[in-house]
Amino acid sequence: MTLPSTRFKAWRVEEQQVDGKTRYVGRVMERQVSELPPGEVLLRVRYSSLNYKDALSASGNRGVTRQYPHTPGIDAAGEVLHSDVPEITPGSHVIVTGYDLGMNTDGGFAQRIRVPAQWLVPLPEGLSLFDSMALGTAGLTAALCVRKLLQNGLRPDDGDVLVTGASGGVGSVAVALLARLGFSVHACTGKSAAQEFLHTLGARSVLPRTALDAPADRPLLKERWAGAVDVVGGDVLASVLRSTRAGGSVACCGLVGSPDLPVTVFPFILRGINLLGVDSVNIARAEKQALWHALAGEWRLPVLPHIAHEIGFEQLQQGLDDLLAGKSTGRTVLRL
Repeated sequence: MTLPSTRFKAWRVEEQQVDGKTRYVGRVMERQVSELPPGEVLLRVRYSSLNYKDALSASGNRGVTRQYPHTPGIDAAGEVLHSDVPEITPGSHVIVTGYDLGMNTDGGFAQRIRVPAQWLVPLPEGLSLFDSMALGTAGLTAALCVRKLLQNGLRPDDGDVLVTGASGGVGSVAVALLARLGFSVHACTGKSAAQEFLHTLGARSVLPRTALDAPADRPLLKERWAGAVDVVGGDVLASVLRSTRAGGSVACCGLVGSPDLPVTVFPFILRGINLLGVDSVNIARAEKQALWHALAGEWRLPVLPHIAHEIGFEQLQQGLDDLLAGKSTGRTVLRL
């Protein structure tokens, strides 16, 4: 049954007390548009996507979301239903990623969202709404990493490039994008079953996570990587930094392993390598729009259908649980 335009379905996370313990439980609820936060633009969400930050929000992580009940979903793509600003017209297709969406502002796991106009990016020609969420924040982050590596001089003929956490959302897009640009990509993953998947995306070789194990007391390792994209952090990032070639660059965008960095200054002062921090949440709208156009054009990924799969509300909890448990591969798109 089609809901009236003022009502919609949303996946809400509620805080519950069970046997003296706090639990966070998500379920599909019917809501009113009037319950949404203020904003200049009302959207009909067609697709969202699952990200690690969504899984943290859904599990009650107060560093991501302060107040519950809450609707997670840091990504959304859909159609404008109403706009208070003349430059955004009803019926236009748009993308929303980053800012506060899905953190402390009700997010994309709902059929309607209301957001500030400056959060929106027009859907570029060459991408469908589904494609935009198959990429989502993870794809945008991967693109930012690759662009920073290119801006710091990395070229395909410089040598081998490493991607850690390669079977995840950011990692899989980074592998595909670097391979698309002609790099010799080596994918590192803790999932032995992901080898065929990563080769399909263009990885030249697939390394087990243990391949990056090294004695912690060695400040430098044999030079191996011309550049790298790291989404893991911790000991893995430290090992990558210690084995990056002189003048090379490492783009860092994640901390699923650890936020700590047990490394000396030697890779930086003896080999002159660059550690490039990447944030996709608060980048300027114009920069975000330029990256989306690149992903729709010269950086378009023919292998995108291999990276993403689609689910509905009924599979959402399991998808989030898999993300937290490190069992997720590629990108998961939520159909609203």
